[in-house]
Amino acid sequence: MNDSTTRDLWTVLFVVAFGTNVPTPLLLVYRDTIGLTSTELTAVFGVYAAGLVPALLLAGPASDRLGRRRVVAPFVVLSAVTSLLFLAASTSLPLLFVGRFLQGAVSGVVFSVGTAWLGELVGDAGRSARLTTAALGGGWAGGPLLSGLMAQWLPWPTVLAYLVHVALMLVGLALLPRVPETLPPGRRRIGGPLLNLGVPPAARRPFLLVVVPVAIAVFTFPSTAVTVLPLLLVPAMPGIAVAVTGVVAGVTLLTGVLAQPLERRLGAPRAGATGMAVGSAGFALSLVGVANGIWPLLVPVSILLGTGYGLCLAAGLTTVAQLASPTERGALTGTFYACAYLGFGVPLLLTLAGGEAGLLAPLVGITVLTAVLAAALATPAARRLVAV
Repeated sequence: MNDSTTRDLWTVLFVVAFGTNVPTPLLLVYRDTIGLTSTELTAVFGVYAAGLVPALLLAGPASDRLGRRRVVAPFVVLSAVTSLLFLAASTSLPLLFVGRFLQGAVSGVVFSVGTAWLGELVGDAGRSARLTTAALGGGWAGGPLLSGLMAQWLPWPTVLAYLVHVALMLVGLALLPRVPETLPPGRRRIGGPLLNLGVPPAARRPFLLVVVPVAIAVFTFPSTAVTVLPLLLVPAMPGIAVAVTGVVAGVTLLTGVLAQPLERRLGAPRAGATGMAVGSAGFALSLVGVANGIWPLLVPVSILLGTGYGLCLAAGLTTVAQLASPTERGALTGTFYACAYLGFGVPLLLTLAGGEAGLLAPLVGITVLTAVLAAALATPAARRLVAV
């Protein structure tokens, strides 16, 4: 397939991803305008996964039966509509929940099916994984970086960034019709269950023991970086907390893009274990910053957590592409992303676990847990499970 069609779909994925994290640094603004508690703030962030996970699980099998374009196109339109909905959400907690839920549904469909679509256009599992990581990671980084800086120092903090995203979506909508369908009727899955995880029988054990832990780590790292850590350090960042949160989100997610070539050098099995270990080191360093109120440490923490996120995402996508059968690639990709986006619920779990005692103890716990998982994934037995 020629490079122009690949570039068109890459751009669509980028602009949709850009919009999904625009609200992230604005949560601190909404906390003041609506009066959000810490639990409500992390719940608004985490409800994204409630819309996303079922969409992921249903969209992949649907696209295997109906084709990629028919499933993706309506949700690309919905991405722009959802950003317009956020314009009225600055004083409404229910609208925030609805908007984040819809963003999750959009992401679930566009990212899972779009990843499979891009993979079929490119034809090489490793290259398609790197392109996908770049498109999604670049969009995820650009959205919160822009919205955080705009909200801190420009007027209309809960308006301007959404309008920028709508303008970008007009570009994406113009390019989408130029992307060819890669799953013609003769290659589509006929019948089958509405819900299909797409895990081949021979791959169930490696998927459960290796791919699932790596997948959950993917968004555990950046979601904790942009919610829990800024919340803990808000008192140390008077007048700059929103901008710093945007920068933390941008650095974390952009680092994930820049880290992706390491996956090719390390190989997917080793890259997953390394990503988990680097993310654990990021959590450990964050404990030093939180305990001492040193907010500048958020920058190196963001780099470490971003590296962990990028390595885990690229390793997971490469492994999934290798494990999937050709007729169920969309389904298995959706299942991987469903597991990955469970990480968006981790900040809420940490908040609930900490309760009135605060978030420090749960942060210690997740630091230890990720270190143990990194050690387990680095064993020869774990690497052999996913060797293809």
